[in-house]
Amino acid sequence: MLVNRSITVDWKGTILPGALALLAVLVLQLAEVSALTRVGQLVFDSYVRAEPRQYQSAPVKVVDIDEASIRKFGQWPWPRTEVARLIQELGTAGASVVALDIVFSEPDRTSPPQIADRLKQMNADPMIEAALRRLPDNDAQLAQTLREVPVVTGFFLSNDPKQAEAAPKAGFAISGSTPLGVIENYRNAILPLASLETAATGNGSLTLSGDSDGIIRKAPLLVRQGEQILPSLSLEALRVAQGAGSITIKTSDGSGNIGGGAESEITSVKVGQFEVPTTRNGGLWMYYAAPHPERVVPAWKILSGALSPDEMAAQFGGHIVFIGAGAIGLRDLVSTPIRERELGVMVHAEATEQIILGQFLTRPDWSTGLERALVVLFGVLLLWLLPRLGAVRGAAQGLVLAGATLAGSWYAFHSFHFLLDPTYPMLAILVVYITETGLTYYREERRRSYIHRAFDRYLSPELVSRIAADPRQLELGGEVRQMTVLFCDIRGFSRISEQFSPKDIVRFLINFLTPMSDILLARKATIDKYIGDAIVAFWNAPLDDPQQYENAARSALAMIEKLERLNIEMPSKPDEPWPDQVKIGIGLNAGPCCVGNMGSAQRLSYSLIGDTVNLASRIEGMTKYYGIRIAIGSAMRAEIPQFAAVVVDLVRVVGRERPEEISALIGDQLVSADPQFHRFSESHSAMIAAFRRKDWETALQRLDEATETARNFGIEKVHELYRERIAALKAVPPPADWDGVFVATEK
Repeated sequence: MLVNRSITVDWKGTILPGALALLAVLVLQLAEVSALTRVGQLVFDSYVRAEPRQYQSAPVKVVDIDEASIRKFGQWPWPRTEVARLIQELGTAGASVVALDIVFSEPDRTSPPQIADRLKQMNADPMIEAALRRLPDNDAQLAQTLREVPVVTGFFLSNDPKQAEAAPKAGFAISGSTPLGVIENYRNAILPLASLETAATGNGSLTLSGDSDGIIRKAPLLVRQGEQILPSLSLEALRVAQGAGSITIKTSDGSGNIGGGAESEITSVKVGQFEVPTTRNGGLWMYYAAPHPERVVPAWKILSGALSPDEMAAQFGGHIVFIGAGAIGLRDLVSTPIRERELGVMVHAEATEQIILGQFLTRPDWSTGLERALVVLFGVLLLWLLPRLGAVRGAAQGLVLAGATLAGSWYAFHSFHFLLDPTYPMLAILVVYITETGLTYYREERRRSYIHRAFDRYLSPELVSRIAADPRQLELGGEVRQMTVLFCDIRGFSRISEQFSPKDIVRFLINFLTPMSDILLARKATIDKYIGDAIVAFWNAPLDDPQQYENAARSALAMIEKLERLNIEMPSKPDEPWPDQVKIGIGLNAGPCCVGNMGSAQRLSYSLIGDTVNLASRIEGMTKYYGIRIAIGSAMRAEIPQFAAVVVDLVRVVGRERPEEISALIGDQLVSADPQFHRFSESHSAMIAAFRRKDWETALQRLDEATETARNFGIEKVHELYRERIAALKAVPPPADWDGVFVATEK
């Protein structure tokens, strides 16, 4: 009945705001907000990094003018005759086409006629000048090579005001209406020398434009200058390799007829036998492969003859070969989802590989509609579920929906190479959940605020929160539980306090107590209080902890281990006060305790009392006397038989008549299984047994046997005490009813 009334009231208070929030997400989705588009792009990047394209051998190679090539053949730019020789070698090896990711836009300054021009300006010997002019021009020799070998030259497009027209070698056929309006337009081009451009078989764009963050996720296959469509280097290389005369562009309204009226979006590009699905403006979603050495051959290996003719034919025969510069200072570097710094030529090469292998990433034409439908579906579903499920179960349902969205997006990528953006459906889930639960929480907080206003000046904030949730807790008293109690104290804290100012003492305690508390809280402890440098904590309240004993033991061991690291790390920090070596003692005890709201009618505190607590405090105090780090009571030891522990003594602590058998906790199961510890434990137990039956000689013999291992396990002071006791008891034998109990005189 309460739920139904809440739903009715919430229609204007919560449901309507949630619906408006959902509508806002839909508006953002329709507007294609750049920041959220970038989130989707980063999701796609993570997919590509998690599962890059599997490299497969394809007839595509990259010849890299790398550092080693520069060292062997001199600094760049090389004479064009050297470039011509490189191309000629590739042509001889049977390369189907050589694509240049380098623009030779200026004459070769090492060409003899160019040198003659410079000598003329210097009034050099006319005979030398004339002799140089009779020598062949380097650019002319390169142009001759371009006529003999199928080569695609490259050009860069920009929007510099100075106009330069790039002339395509390919023809274009358009199936559908003209797509000029969606193809990226440039005003300027940096072109190769006219003689080289004329001699080349093909001419393609080298321009790679990244997204707003600079990352190349899509390689443009088509660009334009004014009314002229131009192919990319990779697309032109494919055309030349196949001997195709034209490239066919299919648009969204294409019907198989060439031409059309209004502009429309591009759906695919066909060159020769290859048809490539594209983005709306003629780009190719790049499905990058991890770097693979088989794809790249250093230029020096070709120019120096390091590869035999058979090896050259095997490497380059029938291949599309891209030549690029990877040497430092020459690199055309871009960012990709796989690598932050990648050579631009590798993007062209990988685009060609994808087309040849038919391995594409695509955004299906129905993807946007599906994403919008999921926004509406999940948003409405949460609007209906949240008032019925509540915040926690509603969050679980929201996580299920978000997880299903992300899993579905990944499955589409993994299985079908579809790019489905989970950003907006997940945003809808988040926004609706936050709006709904936030408003519900606000109303609930207003309903409880009178309790805080009435009691927060008199009670602790924690208790006020508990009372606000359940006013019945405004009662003194508690419940008896089986619990584990820990006391931890810094040894010689008074001496440490003398070294520092009050402010530095506070900073030291913060640096010590914070990591110790983190360890306790990580093991489900409840921290009762801090008493100066001491910590009091307990387990199994207010929540049940079936593993309370193991959690307590592991916490104590972890605190010792953490302190050892702090003693190494902290002294090296000059701005943080820390003594040379900080030592602590930890006491653990288990047993029944009364836990609950303790105190007076004026002030309550959630704490615990009982003999178990008092004994834990006394046990911690005994660690200093016995020189051990962790002491545990008999009840505690009985609950953790798997841990490494040895009996220390039978002690009658201050304020308690019944003696308690105290043990030293040395380690966990790994230490307990150590053969060395097993031998030490047996010898030590035999020593204790001999001592209690007054067999002094056997006890001393056992002490002698375990001297070294006692030091290894931190029990050396215990053994020293037993030697002193035995000496005293041998000098003054104990009475016949002596029970071996040590009576402590200090807490």
